[in-house]
Amino acid sequence: MNATDRTPADLLRSALAADPGRPLVTFYDDATGERVELSVATFANWVAKTANLLQGELSVEPGDRVALLLPAHWQTAVWLLACSSVGAIADAGGDPAAADVVVSGPDALETARACSGSRVALALRPLGGRFPQPPEGFVDYAVEVPGQGDRFVPFAPVDPEEPALIVAGREFSGAEVVERARDEATELGLTGPTSRILSGLPYDTWEGLNAGLYGPLATGGSVVLCRHLDELGEEALAKRIESERVTATAR
Repeated sequence: MNATDRTPADLLRSALAADPGRPLVTFYDDATGERVELSVATFANWVAKTANLLQGELSVEPGDRVALLLPAHWQTAVWLLACSSVGAIADAGGDPAAADVVVSGPDALETARACSGSRVALALRPLGGRFPQPPEGFVDYAVEVPGQGDRFVPFAPVDPEEPALIVAGREFSGAEVVERARDEATELGLTGPTSRILSGLPYDTWEGLNAGLYGPLATGGSVVLCRHLDELGEEALAKRIESERVTATAR
């Protein structure tokens, strides 16, 4: 990866320039049987559209706080990188009452209503499906995001030294996210572009975010992100590790 990359969004741009067709995030939900694979190019397209939604439709500016009440999911990974693209602070599992925008999955909608700013709801259905009935007081992400632009340009440059992520009460700048992801890559077993980590960790800790997104992105690797992994037996897990060519695990 490019040594000059200073933010997670920079890492994604470098990955796109290097090999847009390679897998970046392969997502499994073992409660529903869902599997979806996103190449770098497809993931980056979702990020661009989501960043345009944040900046253009929701008027999010650098330094604004976006509370993400979401599980470990490929769409959560998209939102984390979209926030980085805009310069907003992604607050993983943060207090919606203290946020400018809240982004909620279907299980946290009541909690999310504490946000006095914009509220976005994600159905987290297969193929990015929408809610059958949009939750009152929320924008349905799956309805709004398809019409957004495929390229994103921030209104203001993103400062890598400004706060970019809050998780488990710890604040990180964009540069700190990149530096720590690189420094801890070897501990995760991420040794380069051929590395492929399977993560069953939730996104409410740095360890979960690093294994499930930032580490693979920082090293040119990829992630097999598994939700409800505890519902998968050891034999089935071993088969997945083999079929997905997994080189490291975090669970």
